Order: sequence, then C-alpha cells, then structure tokens
Amino acid sequence: MTSTFASGLARFNALDEPAARAGLHEACAATAWVRHLLAARPFATTDDLYTASDAATARLTADDLAEAMAGHPPIGRPRPGDPTSSREQAGMSGATEELRAEMLELNLAYQEKFGHVFLICATGRTGEQMRDAALERIGNSPEQERETVRTELGKINRIRLTRLVEQDARP
Repeated sequence: MTSTFASGLARFNALDEPAARAGLHEACAATAWVRHLLAARPFATTDDLYTASDAATARLTADDLAEAMAGHPPIGRPRPGDPTSSREQAGMSGATEELRAEMLELNLAYQEKFGHVFLICATGRTGEQMRDAALERIGNSPEQERETVRTELGKINRIRLTRLVEQDARP
C-alpha cells in the first residue's frame, strides 16, 4: 500500500461515524453494506477494506441489492450534476444518437424484465461494450442476473472505495 493510500485509509478510519457513513453511502446505497463496513472499521490495509466490501456485497439480500441499484442511474443517463455517474459512464459520452437511443430501449426492456436498472461496472467500457453486455444479459434468468448484478456491484464498490480513500488522502 502506498503512503497516499495509507494516509487516506488512516483518515477514513478516523472519521466520526456520520462522516464515514456518508462517504460509504456515496460508494454504495445499500444500508446493510454500509453498516457492515462501519462495523469492520478500523481497517489495517486497503485490502482489508476491499475484503470487507466483498463480504458485505456477497451477503446482500435481494432487497439490499434493489436498494443498492436504486442509487445508480441508467446507463447513458448520468444524473445531472453528479460527477461520479458522469465519470463512470464516460464511455457513453461520445456515443452516437443511434447508440444512445438503442441503450435507452435496452434499459427500458431490461428494467421491464428484471424490475431494476441495468447495472454494470461502466468504468473503462465503451458505449458499444455496455450495449453488448445489456443485449447478452437480457437473456439471463432472474437468478443468473441477480448474481451478475452482485458481481458488477462489487466491482463498482471497489472503484468507489479506492476513490474515497484517495480523496481522504488529499490535504
């Protein structure tokens, strides 16, 4: 672990509970996940933080997953003024109008089938890759898709926790 991460992790560990809760809630909207990570503090290393995150994500119930997904905007429609969703969905920023329209249709069809937003770790993916993933995943059973969503949420949580610790490391 670099000294920047160590410094950021130390600051995160030292936050009072309301501040730590707010930071964790920004990373994942599932109350059970936040509660688990708060209870596991302090973390000796960032790997310990990620391990606790993975364990908490693995334990999320269907309702907890729904709560987490409610914190994510649809692909191609980041929340206005939300730098996190805009940054994470940067692969859609240069998408053609045709691809944006296709993604909107896929989002709606996915939501109709599964009852929740199409969740994917969009960081580093192109608009075409996200569309292709939506096309592939819409054929999943609800059980398969729930586990795929859990995996994608775990990836997103790790990226956001890394940013949280990096952010905490800045003076």
